[in-house]
Amino acid sequence: MHNSDRHCTDTGKEVSPQLVVLLYLVQNGGKQHAQIAYSRLRHRGPDWNGIVVEKNEDGTTNVLAHERLAIVDVLSGHQPLYDVEKEICLTINGEIYNHLELRKLIDEQILNMLKSHSDCAIIPNLYKMYKEKVPSMLNGIFAGVISDKKNNTFFAFRDPIGVCPLYIGYAADGSIWFASEFKALKDNCIRYVTFPPGHYYVNNMNKGKFERYFNPNWWDLNSPIPNNKADLKEIRLHLERSVIKRLMGDVPFGVLLSGGLDSSIVAAIIARHLKKEANNTLQNGSGTQLRTDVTEERKLKSFSIGLKNSPDLKAAKEVADYLGTNHTEFYFTVEEGVDSLHDVIYHIETYDITTIRASTPMYILSRLIKSSCVKMVLSGEGSDEIFGGYLYFHKAPNGEEFHRELQRKVHDLHIYDALRANKSTMAFGIEARVPFLDLEFLNLVMNIDPKEKMCTNNRIEKEILRKAFSGYLPDNILYRQKEQFSDGVGYNWIDGLKEYAEKKISDTQFSRAQFLFPYNTPKTKEGYLYRCMLKYRKEKKAIYLSNAYGMVWEGLHFEH
Repeated sequence: MHNSDRHCTDTGKEVSPQLVVLLYLVQNGGKQHAQIAYSRLRHRGPDWNGIVVEKNEDGTTNVLAHERLAIVDVLSGHQPLYDVEKEICLTINGEIYNHLELRKLIDEQILNMLKSHSDCAIIPNLYKMYKEKVPSMLNGIFAGVISDKKNNTFFAFRDPIGVCPLYIGYAADGSIWFASEFKALKDNCIRYVTFPPGHYYVNNMNKGKFERYFNPNWWDLNSPIPNNKADLKEIRLHLERSVIKRLMGDVPFGVLLSGGLDSSIVAAIIARHLKKEANNTLQNGSGTQLRTDVTEERKLKSFSIGLKNSPDLKAAKEVADYLGTNHTEFYFTVEEGVDSLHDVIYHIETYDITTIRASTPMYILSRLIKSSCVKMVLSGEGSDEIFGGYLYFHKAPNGEEFHRELQRKVHDLHIYDALRANKSTMAFGIEARVPFLDLEFLNLVMNIDPKEKMCTNNRIEKEILRKAFSGYLPDNILYRQKEQFSDGVGYNWIDGLKEYAEKKISDTQFSRAQFLFPYNTPKTKEGYLYRCMLKYRKEKKAIYLSNAYGMVWEGLHFEH
């Protein structure tokens, strides 16, 4: 299990009926404490909230609470969800893409008795049938807690990559808490850790255990190096399916468009899909007004942010013009970014320097998007981790080292880029969906021979991805060099943060860093500043971005 107290992992997104933004169960805990705790997560689900209290035969109490961000079927789908006998109670965040196939496993009479048609509604009945096997049956992203009153058991589970966040906390009175953000646990628990992705936790008769259920052939660091050839057509088709399945919803949506390769490919896939849908609609109607209305209605909304004259803004506008999106670009200043730091760190719950640098413009962008009534966006996170898109991958000495670093990057996604994408947007009740982390797409790409992914002097990073989408974008965008998001929004952004930290933290203050922060002692004033801003820190083991293995290739040792 990865324990990282510099951040806490967020909740996830929910499927059919809605996004449940607080996942949360207290065993032997009080309703009043639960209400105070989950009210701290109201930003994640401003549309509806609810709480359920269950009294157990042994005198203990289960409290399940959640906040709702309505995305699909916005008029229904309240949780918790129950089986037909009301013995199994579930609260969950997630999107279950194979729910129609899973429905075939349940008796039709039972299906007709279900009050909700959400993709998660079948899970309580599946659990009665398959127990701990359920998480491995789900194709999607999810973080859930089940209370089984009949057997005095509760069961928690999280998706394989950790796109949907979850934390577990232990209180002094013996109660066990699950929450989607760290801040809901800090006042009630004496110990709390990130719930590990790809695991479930079962507690029966006060005895709990974690079990890993996700074990693909490419996950283990000792697994054989894959030798499959890259099939460009399969890469394209799998990613297109991944993007399109994430368009389900009954609310306005858009795409976060940086102008880089990954977000541009996502935007291109959506724009093509919407154009195809619009053409199908037009075949059933006639008239100029209908044609105009349909064309405007089906236009993809795209959003970008940066400092004035930033590389991202220029590239994003070029992509938007090429695809014909309804594009909005926002500007921010270094001063506005610095003023947002306290709020950013409060929401993303990390002191990792790179994550904070990248989260701040994303946080500001989400605040501005909220005013446009868009409640769901697609983003390009995850591509660099599975294709080797970071520039330091050029230094990988061989295919095996390249592949092992990809594995490590995927293992840590839940505490870095997936965390940033989720919490920066959910601070304003916006759901970010990440198609590059689709499980089927991951299995395809992570089983490709790393020699075909490696970047060299003659091969740009992510070349097979670029080739797979040849013709979808202009070549100057398709072959644009990688930019860190925090660099792409404007090169003055990072320099401005360093200058602010230099002014804010005196040499005397910084000299005491090792005494104030004995674990992961910050090595820069910027790092020291962020540690001080994280009010409810815990000095426990944490994991830093871009682990040391990749840095060895550069001969460098540094803190992100």
